Amino acid sequence: MNTLAADVKRPRSEFLIALGLAAGPVVALGFTRFAYALLLPSMRKELDWSYAAAGGLNTANALGYILGAGFAAWFSRKMGAVRVFVLGMIISALALLGTGLTSDFTALSILRFIGGLSTAATFVVGSALASRVHTGGKQARSASLVGVYMAGVGIGVVLSGIAVPAALTAWGSSGWQAGWILMGILALLAIIPATTASKAVPAQPPATTTQGKARLGRMTPSFIWYTLFGAGYVSYMTFVIALLNEQGLGTWTTAGFFIVLGAASALATLLVWGRIIGRLRGGHAPALVSLVVLVGVLPVLLFDGLTAAIISAVIFGAGFMAGPTSITVLARRMLPQHAWTTGIAWLTVAFSVGQAIGPLISGILSDSDGGIAKGLWLSVILLAVSAIAALTQKEATPGTTAHTTPATTTPATTTTATATATAKS
Repeated sequence: MNTLAADVKRPRSEFLIALGLAAGPVVALGFTRFAYALLLPSMRKELDWSYAAAGGLNTANALGYILGAGFAAWFSRKMGAVRVFVLGMIISALALLGTGLTSDFTALSILRFIGGLSTAATFVVGSALASRVHTGGKQARSASLVGVYMAGVGIGVVLSGIAVPAALTAWGSSGWQAGWILMGILALLAIIPATTASKAVPAQPPATTTQGKARLGRMTPSFIWYTLFGAGYVSYMTFVIALLNEQGLGTWTTAGFFIVLGAASALATLLVWGRIIGRLRGGHAPALVSLVVLVGVLPVLLFDGLTAAIISAVIFGAGFMAGPTSITVLARRMLPQHAWTTGIAWLTVAFSVGQAIGPLISGILSDSDGGIAKGLWLSVILLAVSAIAALTQKEATPGTTAHTTPATTTPATTTTATATATAKS
């Protein structure tokens, strides 16, 4: 009877742990990365920036993200995953607060860089922690829990979609500073559930000499896909609000667009993508994600007005965070458990390179004849090419991957069997 009760309780507790970990993406991407799109029009007008300068500030954030992702696994080994996850959130919250206290471009660039570095470490380590929440062999269950973690991004987008317009309405032209400060305060509050959840994640078994190497080379198509996907989707996220403003949509209307986008992301990641990704093999899930996101970009480029904006928000929002979900699940399938953090970290570096290059090139194109729309067509091209690249990714044979571990095995035995099976691949 006690065993039955434990079996019922475990899925519920796993969900709550993953939900607590989702506070990390709320801050890392929802606030630090994507809220910039809402604040950009006000900042650009108040500080007299070009679109290239605006894209450059996001590139500074992405460069920090590259370093943070590259060193995330090393930080995790030296300091422990839980400590890195929580410390990264603290530094991110302070960077958000600091961004609201200065209007100097150099200082803002430095703060965006620091925020990128800390949030990348949080996001990478948090992704690895989310992959370890479910210790059994049910791949669909693990994918769903990673989806819960990624849903934090959509939740963060919704929160910023409420907080930022409120600040802009209350404080007018200087409201962008209040917006950053408000998100910094919310980020500090998010540390509480994140800390509690991270401490409840099952410990990772230590690596042994028999576990073999990570063999990241066989995921080369995924690295190419993630770079192109990062460049494509983030160009849209950086400049779409500015495009909608050019089309005549006001502050609260664009805020509604942002809230719909975030809600669609959270709901789709929670309820839909985990199941889909858990069933698709190789690069089929990333390719599908690219196509959905591509379709989501088109409405605002082909039509003006609120209807096109909402359709774009729903489709793009439903797809864009399925990218990190699909690549995290694929890394879990193809790599030994002791290499998950390293694999996710280097994949995130590729993602970050794309995110650094995309807004800068898109910003330069936006400053030329054709305006923002011209820059956003870059997203369409990059997402199309990324889908093609993803389809070339082959998955290791079922007999050598972690997800073939019998679901009837006990959790402890499953963890050992998982590491052993993946080491032979």
